[in-house]
Amino acid sequence: MKIYTRGGDDGSTGLYGGARVSKANLRVEAYGAIDELNAMLGWVGAVKTSENVSAVLAEAQDTCFRLGAWLASQAGKDPGVPAVADEDVEGLEAAVDAMEAQLDPLKTFVLPGGSEAASRLHIARTVCRRAERRLVALGKAEEVETVFIKWVNRLSDLLFVQARWENRRAGIADVPWSPRRDG
Repeated sequence: MKIYTRGGDDGSTGLYGGARVSKANLRVEAYGAIDELNAMLGWVGAVKTSENVSAVLAEAQDTCFRLGAWLASQAGKDPGVPAVADEDVEGLEAAVDAMEAQLDPLKTFVLPGGSEAASRLHIARTVCRRAERRLVALGKAEEVETVFIKWVNRLSDLLFVQARWENRRAGIADVPWSPRRDG
């Protein structure tokens, strides 16, 4: 099977179910942002992270594929994979709570960075936030399951906590943001 089909050479792409839409369509933007997020999570996984971070990220990548399949399907078409559900959101919340319980409470904003793993997690968080904005924009134009947006929102929270966790594991303290007052 060839990787190229030439079907998109006119700037359109096919949704699951057969409908053709512009590659600039909000739905394509949304599932493209989820695909980018999934690749970013893979990039995070390319560095050594703690076992609990790795396990949750692997699950998040699977969920990204499921979410992408639902977003790439035209209305009324079931892509044949489980939809993102409240249980997926609850799983992220449990992971956040478990990690956060072992971290010092935040009293201020912290600068992104630190260890290689934490820095990658911070970048993944910002990509996740962009994907969330794309989902919200799509939701303004057509119906989007609320749980899809909730899951992406919670994933960004998790990625932030994981970044702090990885810095702690590496012996790197959070760097509080201190706004300049002279400018």
